[in-house]
Amino acid sequence: MTDDITGKGPLPGAHGGHCGSVCRDSYPAIAFIGAGNMASSLIAGTIQAGWPTERIVATATRIQRLAPLASAFGIQTTTDNQVAVKEADIVVLAVKPAAVEAVVAELSPLLQEVKPVLVSVAAGVSVAALERYSGGGLAIVRCMPNTPVQVQHGVSGLFANEQARADHKNSVERIMAAIGQTFWVASESDIDRITAVSGSGPAYFLLFMEAMIAAGKGLGLPEEKARAMVIHTALGTALMAAQSGDVADLRRRVTSPGGTTEQALRVFQENGLDSLVDKAMTACRDHATRMTV
Repeated sequence: MTDDITGKGPLPGAHGGHCGSVCRDSYPAIAFIGAGNMASSLIAGTIQAGWPTERIVATATRIQRLAPLASAFGIQTTTDNQVAVKEADIVVLAVKPAAVEAVVAELSPLLQEVKPVLVSVAAGVSVAALERYSGGGLAIVRCMPNTPVQVQHGVSGLFANEQARADHKNSVERIMAAIGQTFWVASESDIDRITAVSGSGPAYFLLFMEAMIAAGKGLGLPEEKARAMVIHTALGTALMAAQSGDVADLRRRVTSPGGTTEQALRVFQENGLDSLVDKAMTACRDHATRMTV
């Protein structure tokens, strides 16, 4: 790769920037390796949360992938991972899982020198694998975010290795909290459980929404109206559930005895909805466990 640099301001940690010592202490320098949707969402969230743009750099193999980030956010971008990592306090691996080993192995000598916190959002890549690729001894945090991070309403499960100190974890949590809710787990196996609940969860709701739209169309509603009704019903219900905190109680309160809603729920229950959901999420967890390297 070349060392082409684009964007505004100096690279994180370089001389001549606007970020003084207080800024450096408050906002660790972040290098995003990868410039896809996840990196873009994290960059947007961290900047919205107040992170100085001169403390953020992003990389990609092609400069064309980086131009939109530099234009939209005013951050530094480069096609050279070494340049980005050299001054980083936190390195976020936002590349595809299949590319993680090659990317981290190439960076391992520099990672051992710089000693940043290594944060991975790659599905199926264990902390043990990251330790092998990087040469060991680094603070590592493995994250399982879901797709609603793209609208700053995501859910991220976080697991840290023994080398990660409290201040490391606090910094990573600040980054991930900028795009939604964060949940730390004590066991890495819990990441697979989080995958089953929230990582894959958006697709479950979308599948149910698809079925509702099709059923509404089958009942005689125009498809565009059925789609709008289902989407806004889901959105409003999620907001109500967030305010209530007790979904079972909320469901009971919106279900009148002997009413129309009760009739629909009875059909779901009689046809084993609870068991079906349990089987589906267990299958998801089991597959997540099998595919982890």
